[in-house]
Amino acid sequence: MRPALIFATNNQHKVDEIRQVLSDSFHIMTLKEAGIDIDIPEPHDTLEANAREKSTVIHQLTRQDCFSEDTGLEVAALNGEPGVKSARYAGDGRDFQQNILKLLEKLEGEPDRSAQFRTVVSLILNNTEYQFEGICKGRITTAQSGNKGFGYDPVFIPDGASVTFADMTMQEKANYSHRAKAVAKLISFLKEQQ
Repeated sequence: MRPALIFATNNQHKVDEIRQVLSDSFHIMTLKEAGIDIDIPEPHDTLEANAREKSTVIHQLTRQDCFSEDTGLEVAALNGEPGVKSARYAGDGRDFQQNILKLLEKLEGEPDRSAQFRTVVSLILNNTEYQFEGICKGRITTAQSGNKGFGYDPVFIPDGASVTFADMTMQEKANYSHRAKAVAKLISFLKEQQ
């Protein structure tokens, strides 16, 4: 019997990506599968605090082992924006097309297009919280490319690649992905606990 972990997210893209990485090690339950229908707030100004907020809320509701993550795109020329506000950069609607347009507009004519995706995973296991970080460095393109992935994937090329995340398959993206790196640390930690 694989151990079960509740993933505190309503984002099916993130669930698919994490299941791809975790494969057979754990049974990942979505909030929906766990019978939880809430939108967890992200009120804090750091990824670490928002990730902790989400895992804590779910743990208090279920008393089960769970994990959450918060991810931000941090652009050097914009002093780390959009960062913790990545999903709501252009407003509360979480409209990634508008977010991308706002980002490209702010970077218009900017020579330094270096950026990084940063993911913080918060795991609550046996009533104790642990955090894991994954970073993917890269750059922002001047135009969108690709139709795979989600979020800022059409304008982000990871270092060592020649195409955007949105031009990659999920397997190709996992070779670079910030989320995959954070989850790899989570997996090795969980395996040590077994």
